[in-house]
Amino acid sequence: MFGKPKYTIVKIAKKKDIPEGLWTKCEECGEIIYNKALEENMKVCPKCNYHFVLTAPERITMLLDAGSFEERDAGLRSMDPLQFKGPRTYEEKLKQDAADTGLSEACISGRGMIDGKRVIFVVTDSRFIMGSMGSVVGEKIARATELATNLRLPLVIVSGSGGGARMYEGLFSLMQMAKTSAAIAKLHEAGVPYISVLTNPTMAGVMASFASLGDIIMAEPKALIGFTGPRVIEQTIRQKLPPGFQRSEFLLEHGLLDMIIHRKNLKSGIAQVIDYLT
Repeated sequence: MFGKPKYTIVKIAKKKDIPEGLWTKCEECGEIIYNKALEENMKVCPKCNYHFVLTAPERITMLLDAGSFEERDAGLRSMDPLQFKGPRTYEEKLKQDAADTGLSEACISGRGMIDGKRVIFVVTDSRFIMGSMGSVVGEKIARATELATNLRLPLVIVSGSGGGARMYEGLFSLMQMAKTSAAIAKLHEAGVPYISVLTNPTMAGVMASFASLGDIIMAEPKALIGFTGPRVIEQTIRQKLPPGFQRSEFLLEHGLLDMIIHRKNLKSGIAQVIDYLT
């Protein structure tokens, strides 16, 4: 009895290492989701319905018929007209984002089919300088719009750009707002349908130009859509903004959007709208 040690020593088994990259935490509700299950659910949280951001190649795979996409203008590259200098030069930023994403620019454009219907398709990618619209992005969108006008094929643009106009290019970037808007005006005059799909986030110069000019404007649930972010607006006007301000549901209620569509229904929804408009 008296020979027992004063303290009991408990040995804790070493926890097995969990491989990284198997789980993702939902940004909305904090749910831990198995990556394979998340991908099978089109990267939508099964608990709170939060739509994770998709890359441009993922959008093409999800929305276009398999094997139907033919990319155009893939060789266009951004220049550095201002010789921009900063913590990193513009050229360094372009090279780094190209290496990180495997893209040459923040936009992919081309021809494809949605449920057997031929379309001109454009998608932006927020991973590449926040999906901002520089000269190349604006040129690709303008060329795609002109192609849709000439071929009289529906134009579908999926916007996921949080960076607006690309200030690395200064005025050359701002000019793209007018250029893309003018091309879409000619598309409207020709009576060719344009479907604009807004995803999280669609902001600033992109939203103030081609993204807001669709014959039908649809959005994914809870997407942040607007010009300036809500925090900057609150600091400027010194007023508290209403709940859900600049989210899809708020904008649908106030007339900016025509519809909100869950990601799993987006392809069929676009196809139905094309049927209606044509």
